[in-house]
Amino acid sequence: MADRPLALVTGATRGIGAAVAAALAPTHRVLLGGRDAERLQARAEELPDASAWPVDLTDADALRQACASIDSLDVLVHSAGVARLGSVAESEAAVWRENLEVNLVAVAELTRLLLPALRAAKGHVVFVNSGQGLAARAGWGPYAASKFAVRAYADALRAEEESAGVRVTSVYPGRTDTDMQQAVVSHEGGEYQPEKYLRPESVAAAVAAAVTASPDAHLTELTIRPRPTR
Repeated sequence: MADRPLALVTGATRGIGAAVAAALAPTHRVLLGGRDAERLQARAEELPDASAWPVDLTDADALRQACASIDSLDVLVHSAGVARLGSVAESEAAVWRENLEVNLVAVAELTRLLLPALRAAKGHVVFVNSGQGLAARAGWGPYAASKFAVRAYADALRAEEESAGVRVTSVYPGRTDTDMQQAVVSHEGGEYQPEKYLRPESVAAAVAAAVTASPDAHLTELTIRPRPTR
């Protein structure tokens, strides 16, 4: 299957990242990015042509070493992230720094390191952003700021790399049924009702649609919202 296109999906051990990896597996070789090597290997064994790609995205040296052997990359999906919430009045600098370090800086550095490989394949970069990257809510400031920053980064990347044949898509899911969402609802003091949220597979289908679009099409932005339950 070495002739199939190669995709790297971060945050692939669970949630949207795991769903994206599964959605791409029928047509791609998939590198599963994450920090837990054991869980990544278990996930890889469930897919037809997948390999674990364990690395801490905030470790610059480890990230550089992990990227060194990738000389051609067809798809890069940024799905890893954190959601540290809090009001503007109460959020200390460490909260802002963690959101920005994981959600923006690590994303920018991974993309930078893999740009030669993406250019070589005329590849596609997909950012799994958030509805908070379009409109910030009270109590979500540190997280929303990082997602607004990712939106700007994606726009700049698209403007700079489109002439090299690299496509860039930002996906803005609404609230999705994931472990992260459960933690968010707990933080908000609410009752978790999974049927109210998007399924990770629904977001993954949108990512796959962007990646498999015909060569003349460039899906630059996709916004997905859960349908109201009756």
